[in-house]
Amino acid sequence: MKSTRLCCLFLPFVIQYTSIVSSKSISDWTKVVLTHHWPVTACMLLGSSCKSPPKMNYWTLHGLWPNNGDSCNNSWPFNVTEIQSLLPDMHTFWPDVAHPNGTKFWKHEWVKHGTCAVVDESVNSEFKYFSKALELYKKLDLTSVLMKYNIKPSPSYYRMSDIRNAITSTFGVHAKIQCIPPSEEQSAQILGQIEICFNQEYGLTDCVHEKSTEGSSPYFNKLQFFGIYQKLNTGLMVCDEQLDTYYPPLNELHK
Repeated sequence: MKSTRLCCLFLPFVIQYTSIVSSKSISDWTKVVLTHHWPVTACMLLGSSCKSPPKMNYWTLHGLWPNNGDSCNNSWPFNVTEIQSLLPDMHTFWPDVAHPNGTKFWKHEWVKHGTCAVVDESVNSEFKYFSKALELYKKLDLTSVLMKYNIKPSPSYYRMSDIRNAITSTFGVHAKIQCIPPSEEQSAQILGQIEICFNQEYGLTDCVHEKSTEGSSPYFNKLQFFGIYQKLNTGLMVCDEQLDTYYPPLNELHK
């Protein structure tokens, strides 16, 4: 009877240990991409699937993506109870635009990216992975950086060079900035996503030429991370330096 109890007691630890060991065959990552998206643009891309327009007037997290692969360990499922203490911050800074108060988005990010990140001790658990992403997000404070350079949601257009220079001047590295390209009747691209990269020691590094693991041409064609599959005519692509850039305010969704 005693041996049975001991077995049951240690079973959860054995399962997690097995998950960690099975991930050791994955190559180490050398860079992680902290990806922010503008909730208004994300909702615009989702169209009718975005049933509850976001109220966040700040950049939110899309994910933390290591450069060593995708979906590295399907035997390690997402468990929301592991990040229970993080939920207030998760709902605030890493919300699911399509499913408010849902967890599908986080599940996707964990299965696709978190299970690859875990080969590094700093993010070798679900809790550590999401904690690190939140830590880096707060450290960067992208919304405040853009505001400092008077770049804020507006009906007026911005030059892409001004947005890029604000980020480069603050962080000293080049970011990857993505937009919805203009349709035939439009002249301006729409600002949608900003990726900022870190090396293995979490020092800032250039990522302008880094290939996004979520796909960027076109991005959002299959909205996998929202659990929605919907074909769109346009998606996010690397912004054109020569085009005017629209940074849509919240009221854009209510027009």
